[in-house]
Amino acid sequence: MVRDAQGNALTGATTEAAWLYDQAVHELQCYINDPVATVDAAIAASPEFVMAHVLRAQLHLLGTEAAGLPAARDSLETAAALPADERERTHLAAIRDFVTGDFFGGREKLEDILIAHPRDALALQAAHLWDFYLGDSRNLRDRIARVIYAWNTSVPGYHAVLGMYAFGLEECGDYARAEALEREAVALNDRDGWAQHAVAHVLEMQGRTAEGIAWMRGNVAGWATESFFAVHNWWHLALYHLDRGEIDQVLALYDGPIRGKRSTVILDLIDASALLWRLYLRGIDVGTRWNELAEAWSPMATDAFYVFNDCHALMAFLGAGRRDLVETVFDAMVRRVGKGGTNDAMTRDVGLPVARALHAFDRGDYRQTITLLRPVRATDYRFGGSHAQRDLLDLTLVEAALRSGDHALARALASERIEAKPMSPVARLFAARAGMIAADDRAPVAAGLAR
Repeated sequence: MVRDAQGNALTGATTEAAWLYDQAVHELQCYINDPVATVDAAIAASPEFVMAHVLRAQLHLLGTEAAGLPAARDSLETAAALPADERERTHLAAIRDFVTGDFFGGREKLEDILIAHPRDALALQAAHLWDFYLGDSRNLRDRIARVIYAWNTSVPGYHAVLGMYAFGLEECGDYARAEALEREAVALNDRDGWAQHAVAHVLEMQGRTAEGIAWMRGNVAGWATESFFAVHNWWHLALYHLDRGEIDQVLALYDGPIRGKRSTVILDLIDASALLWRLYLRGIDVGTRWNELAEAWSPMATDAFYVFNDCHALMAFLGAGRRDLVETVFDAMVRRVGKGGTNDAMTRDVGLPVARALHAFDRGDYRQTITLLRPVRATDYRFGGSHAQRDLLDLTLVEAALRSGDHALARALASERIEAKPMSPVARLFAARAGMIAADDRAPVAAGLAR
């Protein structure tokens, strides 16, 4: 029996096809090259290779694009007719759940695989990303904790396991341990874009902007070369510059590596929307950039496949003044509710309140923005994404409080931010605007300022 690099049996694989499969998994772990092309080569070498079809399906699902569903279904249909062992059949059952919109069911089946086969690299990678898309901080950490006993430096892909574990630790607030493991992962493989980004998250959450810039600039060749995750890492670099008020640097990054290639990949569009919205909150005129971005988003306006995407599309449509597309995406989100599937609840409970709050902010109804955002603060993790990504909602809420004249709420939110990021220039800016410090006070904001 042919086996993968971690020792799992591969039904229907030749030695050549198994090598290509391992390479595609490695590319997915590092977010480099073109794993879809690599796994297609594996399928061409061995058409009855079940796990190659499974990997192809996951690759089309993990982009969270409705456009990927037909390819995922095709791979599932082909693989379902092939001989497979129990582990592989469970993978197929998970794919079936994902394509029908049952994200929780698919993720549970991946968990079943990992309990029995803790070195299944694809199950672990896919489950970790679905944890991320569902905003499940605990499982981002503990899913890796449940299998890490089976991994060590002798097992290919160990760097990726460390990087995933570290990211989960960061999302659970264990910054010191996360940073240590993240740096170890990058030392093992400096092409690991996820581990690189995990360090970026720690530095972002702690407001360590100078260190963040140095960290990202110090390994550009590693994380940006032939990487389909590069835009997100450039976005992290832009956040550090934005926190420091270095707007020219932010716009240069946006016009260069973030939007220079006019990517239509949804994950790249999300980063572009999130960055322009943050600039908008700062009162920065971004010119016609919103128009280009709205056009790129427009084909996805009716998708309603994953509400995190819908809300970022809405930002672009609002920024560009495209009221037609604003109405289109709202209609799609409302129609989504009641049709079943994981995204139904995500849309109803968090997505629609967030979308309505963004719309209210854009039309200058800051009190309505506050009314809509405050109730979802405790549950906005169900919206998906990371703490750093969802911080956009907190930034919008603080800005709404300041603009509405709700000084008590503005002070409370500014104090909260100071406690979390005492070295952040933005925290100092909010404190000054809320009347907590003098506007020209350049001293670091002490953690005990509001006491």
